[in-house]
Amino acid sequence: MPNNEKEYDGYLFDQLTILERLERIAKKTNDTEVIEEIAVIRKEVERKLYRPGSKIE
Repeated sequence: MPNNEKEYDGYLFDQLTILERLERIAKKTNDTEVIEEIAVIRKEVERKLYRPGSKIE
């Protein structure tokens, strides 16, 4: 588990990168169910990343 906010944010950015890679594959195979689920997960990660009080805001 990340020790501080900077490490935690890096972890969240890594998750977004993974989602982008998966989305690219899902679009190639035209898998709309997976694309929709990726969009939901991306919103959840972004909500954590851009949370109130974070230094990134």
